[in-house]
Amino acid sequence: MNTVLLISTITCPECGQEKEEIMPTDACQFFYQCTVCQVVLKPKPGDCCVFCSYGTVDCPPIQQGEKCCE
Repeated sequence: MNTVLLISTITCPECGQEKEEIMPTDACQFFYQCTVCQVVLKPKPGDCCVFCSYGTVDCPPIQQGEKCCE
């Protein structure tokens, strides 16, 4: 069994701000507001959440080889 990482660093594509965040294990995070420029991030097409699109680590279900957000 692989260890699931719960901390990911999100990088804002607008201003480049990086912020370490704890990922939820019981829900997908569809929106994330940058703490610097206030832009609201949404998942890129084909990704299930903002962590899979803008984070350094994919969300917990994806890490475990499961489908996310169903």
